[in-house]
Amino acid sequence: MSADPTPARSQPLPITQVAARLGLPDEALGPYGRFKAKVALDHLASLADRPDGRLVLVTAISPTPAGEGKTTTVIGLGDALRRLGQRAAICLREPSMGPVFGMKGGATGGGRAQLVPMDEINLHFTGDFAAIGQAHNLLSALIDNHIHYGNALGFDVRRIAWKRVVDMNDRALRRITVGLGGVANGFPREDGFDIVVASEVMAIFCLATSLQDLRERLGRIVVGYTAAREPIHAHQLQAHGAMTALLRDALAPNLVQTLEHTPAFVHGGPFANIAHGCNSVLATRAALKLADVAVTEAGFGADLGAEKFMDIACRQGGFLPSAAVLVATVRALKYHGGVAVADLARVDPAAVERGLPNLERHLDNLVDRFGLPTVVTLNHRVDDREEEIAVIRQALARRGASLVVARHWAEGGAGAEDLGSAVLALLQQPCQARGIYSDELPLWDKMKAVATQVYGAADIRAEPAVRAEIQRLQAAGHGRLAVCVAKTPYSFSADPSLLGAPSGHVVPIREVRLSAGAGFVVMICGDIMTMPGLPRQPAACSVDVDAQGRITGLF
Repeated sequence: MSADPTPARSQPLPITQVAARLGLPDEALGPYGRFKAKVALDHLASLADRPDGRLVLVTAISPTPAGEGKTTTVIGLGDALRRLGQRAAICLREPSMGPVFGMKGGATGGGRAQLVPMDEINLHFTGDFAAIGQAHNLLSALIDNHIHYGNALGFDVRRIAWKRVVDMNDRALRRITVGLGGVANGFPREDGFDIVVASEVMAIFCLATSLQDLRERLGRIVVGYTAAREPIHAHQLQAHGAMTALLRDALAPNLVQTLEHTPAFVHGGPFANIAHGCNSVLATRAALKLADVAVTEAGFGADLGAEKFMDIACRQGGFLPSAAVLVATVRALKYHGGVAVADLARVDPAAVERGLPNLERHLDNLVDRFGLPTVVTLNHRVDDREEEIAVIRQALARRGASLVVARHWAEGGAGAEDLGSAVLALLQQPCQARGIYSDELPLWDKMKAVATQVYGAADIRAEPAVRAEIQRLQAAGHGRLAVCVAKTPYSFSADPSLLGAPSGHVVPIREVRLSAGAGFVVMICGDIMTMPGLPRQPAACSVDVDAQGRITGLF
């Protein structure tokens, strides 16, 4: 991958034809134009007794500025499986407009492995994120309104735990003051904004198994505390009914297609370095009921994405993957081997070898910790050199593993057929998929298990106040919840500068937050922002519209 090849110009099929490939009748669809639709929840509920297909998890080495290409690989693999005669579907998260207009740009694949309609998916799509933001901010407004009219629930305004959200990177909104302007405008207090994808409503939306489950989870949200540290829940404000009404239509999974007309469920999008980073449980369940093989991804590297997928999404969704694909690139391995971004094009087999411990750690985790038969795939670029690829192939061979080179970016599904065949072979192998910890393990021990078993850490640590808060949550009956680790995605440690596979470090827990509705406790490790800022040269500055209305610059 050096310069974009001209994407395949096949005309998208009407979404009804794409749905028919999964056996979905027209009456099960709520079309949004010709090329996208929502799949009715009542139709999906009618499939409950149908046996599940097989689930394939695509994950990657620790991300780098060079890029790895998980989404592109999911799309290419889905297309390849269909070429190999499988009824296949893919499941991906919806892009957030924060990253789309920020550092990453669009998130619908690339080259000849893309989703369509690309521009609509990257922008407003079917309005799901707007509904999630509105539901979240309705709860924010109800909190301040309740305090304005007497504060019968006894909110301690210093301990309100619910910010506002917007689906855009805007560092100026991280910390603000609300309620200024006199008594008519409420009680002045410090507040702030998170990005929509960091909202607990987003996590709940993606983990809910039904409309009723969504409503109950929204009611369990802890929005603040009294002076006596008693929690105040959303249901006490009578907020959860209206929030569910705002989310009712959004909860139905979205169906689109790839350039090669493979059905694709694109639904929900929690950040993986803050929340659990997976598409919705409902979309994954739909794909499993409707396809022989469903391919999904987990955000960032396997240490964050795969761990949360196994310990949070699978546990709550009631499914498990049967195989995994670990994505790497030559350039990313050279970066982990100490090569600067500006020098990554230079052929350097020794740097590739120095970067291999990162790949090997992720592979060990997938196979030994999570029990998943795993294939390593190289997301090929046209400037990759055989002597560099040989280093990876030989290192994996010494471990009894193999490398499959995939060229889906340049060649579409045809370029990923070898990967598709390897995945089908993995699906014939025994699988003992499992998470890292049991529900019964205390919160502190769950966090320690993730740090020591997945990150290669020696231990975890927390200041006395943070340790006391974890113990308080444990004593309050939240000990059975999962832990959701918020840390840098760029390292196995909490320090983004420690590349490769650092070991023996101590993971610092800086803060702990309860997400009772989502069913997890967030352990914030190191410096993590829940409201990103724009880079010096935002991707938004490259987006434009021509005289014919065609949007450019979203790649």
